[in-house]
Amino acid sequence: MSSDDPHARLHADFAWNVPERFNIAAMCLRRWARETPDAVAILDDAGADPATPFTYAALQADANRLSNALGSLGVTRGDRVAVAMPQRAQTAIALMALFQMGAIAVPLSTLFGAEALQSRLNDSGAKLAIVDEGSMDTISALREACPALARVMGVAGADGRGDVSWNGSLAAARATFEPTDTAADDPALLIYTSGTTGPAKGAVIPHRALIGNLSGFVASQNWFQGTGPFWSPADWAWTGGLWDALLPTLYFGRTIVASRARFDADLALKLMERHRVTHTFLFPTALKAMMRVAPEPRASHPRLALQSIMSAGEAVGEGVFAYCRDKLGVVVNEMFGQTEMNYVVGNCGQYRTRSGRMAPGWPPRAGSMGRPYPGHRIAVIDDDGDECPRGVAGDIAVHARDVHGRRDPIFFLGYWNNERATHAKFTGAPFESWCRTGDRAVMDEQGYLWYQGRSDDQFKSSGYRIGPAEIEDCLARHPAVAQVAVVPKPDAERGAVVKAFIIPAVGVAPDAALVEELQQLVRSRLAPYETPKDIEFVASLPMTTTGKLQRNVLRQLEIDRAAGRD
Repeated sequence: MSSDDPHARLHADFAWNVPERFNIAAMCLRRWARETPDAVAILDDAGADPATPFTYAALQADANRLSNALGSLGVTRGDRVAVAMPQRAQTAIALMALFQMGAIAVPLSTLFGAEALQSRLNDSGAKLAIVDEGSMDTISALREACPALARVMGVAGADGRGDVSWNGSLAAARATFEPTDTAADDPALLIYTSGTTGPAKGAVIPHRALIGNLSGFVASQNWFQGTGPFWSPADWAWTGGLWDALLPTLYFGRTIVASRARFDADLALKLMERHRVTHTFLFPTALKAMMRVAPEPRASHPRLALQSIMSAGEAVGEGVFAYCRDKLGVVVNEMFGQTEMNYVVGNCGQYRTRSGRMAPGWPPRAGSMGRPYPGHRIAVIDDDGDECPRGVAGDIAVHARDVHGRRDPIFFLGYWNNERATHAKFTGAPFESWCRTGDRAVMDEQGYLWYQGRSDDQFKSSGYRIGPAEIEDCLARHPAVAQVAVVPKPDAERGAVVKAFIIPAVGVAPDAALVEELQQLVRSRLAPYETPKDIEFVASLPMTTTGKLQRNVLRQLEIDRAAGRD
């Protein structure tokens, strides 16, 4: 690789600096409450003007009060405490209070139903839950089924409905707190995987993982140069909302907008206009929705101030890439990571040199996931754990040690109560070898990764290995297609054929002519064996609470149909 390549220089010059003692709350809140107490940390937009600002000093005082209150309720170091709230100031206060106590926060989405909440509460052994009106009814009904859950604290619209009142507890507690001295390796979060491919597993995340997250965050946000606030619709109960938005924004002492509104493309554009948002993380599905409601966003939303966009969760695709570049005026930086080791691969439009000037980074390429972020050693490996030649598809893997042999701080500590799953994640000794992500890609000669789909989404048809992402991207370019999912359909002769589930665009009446047109589109752009032999038009597609497509549900549907169980 050329010495003129900024990506190569950043990797060569990069060295992790992970102190032995480290605490997320100390770096994301306490230091700013001391150094810039009046700076706005959270701009709470509840849908009415004006939004409510929360300063770093105010957040710290309330986090201290909550830590004292939780301590009086018996919460101690290492205890698990569930936090079931959306984007709101109280969510950040609860997380910071738990971090500075040395307790383990268990973020839970307010979109979870009773079964999902019960399994996570019982598996984690959470002794207390901090809940607002979005989850209070469901969690209250689960009390008998969750014996470890001793108390529920009601927040906002649920205040007074649980065993403990948020407002009452904070009013009675001291505003000073002596934080617990935590090691960088101590657990901070227990986040359950989104379950796209099976039962959710609890990933134990240490405090140091925030450090490992930062090189990718600043690179994907073009070195986080803008002075305006950050906003993302990503739920703060998930890795995307916590590690890609809330925590790194607070780490840099900046402002993040909190919005509890269900995602709506037009409302999202208006929110970013209203608050002059300069940095954002938007899922490809969110960007596709914006494409539909605002085909000319700079004309319809002239006060947009965006300077960088990171996107992840699904492949961005050429259409979304072009929209961001040509219509929003910002080249989107695609990123890849997962709960267990986040922010490891992606793009960077520009970076800061040693002299402090901004220089071009590694130019994003439409359809590419990007290149390894500084500090992370990434490879594409085969079934035996050996690195694949460039241009050959394999599993994306992250090594436990970086290119200089140092431990990568991004790694999780293991799966909660599931040592077997932890061992199965690695090709050799856990946390000393390659860790498989479960996603497949091709790495080209320049080190760019090109996504091929989940490992278990891959299937063979007539001997050809097929990944759904490329076919989905091709079909999604057609104006009659709103959303699409591709899965294998069992076939006695070929083993499987390509099946496409399509949500038609508004106003489109699907017919045989459209089916043929879509098939011809794939046949002409990709390959005959990738052409869908069956296209089914549907009103919706199964999604996880994080907005990820559940192809496994559709795959099982086709298996059941083939077996006559439909």
